[in-house]
Amino acid sequence: MQLEQELERFLGFRDFRVGQREVVAHVLDGKDCFAMLPTGTGKTVCYQLSGYLLDGTVLIVSPLLSLMQDQVERMRANGEKRVVALNSFLSLQEKQRALEDLSAYKFIFVSPEMLANRQIRMAIRRLTIGLFVVDEAHCISQWGHDFRPDYLELGAVREELGSPVTLVLTATATKKVRADIKNQLRLTACMDVIHSVDRPNIALDVQKMDSRFEKQAQLLKLTGLLKGPGIVYFSSKKLAERYAFEIAEQHGLRTAFYHGDMSGEDRVTIQQQFIQNQLHLICATSAFGMGIDKGDIRYVIHFHMPGDLEAYLQEIGRAGRDGAPSIAILLYADGDEAIQLQLQDRDLPEEELVHLSPALTEQLPITERRFLEFYRELGLTPNQIKEKIQFRKRWKRENLYTFLNFIKGITCRRQFVRHYFEEEAKQEAISNCCDVCGVDHADFEGENETIEEQQDWQKYLEYLLK
Repeated sequence: MQLEQELERFLGFRDFRVGQREVVAHVLDGKDCFAMLPTGTGKTVCYQLSGYLLDGTVLIVSPLLSLMQDQVERMRANGEKRVVALNSFLSLQEKQRALEDLSAYKFIFVSPEMLANRQIRMAIRRLTIGLFVVDEAHCISQWGHDFRPDYLELGAVREELGSPVTLVLTATATKKVRADIKNQLRLTACMDVIHSVDRPNIALDVQKMDSRFEKQAQLLKLTGLLKGPGIVYFSSKKLAERYAFEIAEQHGLRTAFYHGDMSGEDRVTIQQQFIQNQLHLICATSAFGMGIDKGDIRYVIHFHMPGDLEAYLQEIGRAGRDGAPSIAILLYADGDEAIQLQLQDRDLPEEELVHLSPALTEQLPITERRFLEFYRELGLTPNQIKEKIQFRKRWKRENLYTFLNFIKGITCRRQFVRHYFEEEAKQEAISNCCDVCGVDHADFEGENETIEEQQDWQKYLEYLLK
């Protein structure tokens, strides 16, 4: 089989990007495959082409509603109508119709939580699954142990479906995390296609500030100088909203905010406005950007530091997917890590809560309730659940302090990243490598293009959701 010919026939591309051909070849040989490919290299091509060349349904487990909608919309725009996303956007009637006619779909996107639904599981069990895909698989290790334990059930779901050929996709995972993911998915024999996390076209710039007020002033200065499109990440939903308005007012840019408290419809609308070049800038929490198909993002700014190096690389990896020079700027002031420490503790229940009765557990926030219920259903004792909580807190803190070493370090930041992922160090000089080696900020400055009047997004949203 000439895979290049099949690639052009089904997807319109003449050449494979890094790692894609190797992954598809393993899957077509009937081998489970763990693929860690750089952000922006088109991981979706791996399961789309494999799916067209395999018999049976392709089931894609995807972590975010907006990510699912974006992928479904792209496939529909390319002429694939046999695709559906089982998520909360569907009304009860729409979900029922989809389940009754599920065999008509070639590609089915579903969240881990939806797979926990008995009705959906039974409908999927009646299908012949040709390929089981876990997209953004780092979420299994990053989220599954804490506030989305349904991720930890994917191994059981996979076996329940007859252990179909499985494709695991991610852009960032250390050897330790990769081993955890394989263990959770019960993959005993798996082909690895592992490529560097390094993106040489993204300059890594850490700017250390003396205070929060200096950070605020620098953010407003940078967004006035940098040529977009761009993303600014915050840990605070309120600050994301506030600075979207301030930047728009001060610089005359088209901006929007994006966070998890917004309705699903509003989030999809804003994401599509950004993709369609109707916005210069998004001020967002980490809920925005996973899997976004926009190649020309020129900068990513972190106003607040992420919780670990993996999250940082995931977020800056949304820049420069077209291969053109881009920059990632992290603004840091001493003590910024306190916010992440608070967020880490919020994801996990307090140890004394392990003794709550089932009735009282129902009153807890959903993330804490899910955590306790999951481990109780596994038969763990209260003391064993406490040990789980303690272990996860240690894990998160160790990752946070490693990231602090990255921020406060005085050696090449790119080499720090490669060393962390146990990659071979590269010695060649890179233009605009990092703030330690040297960055010419003028290369990333310029006037932002004028944006014409926006299209009717209400009609466009209706098209997306039909």
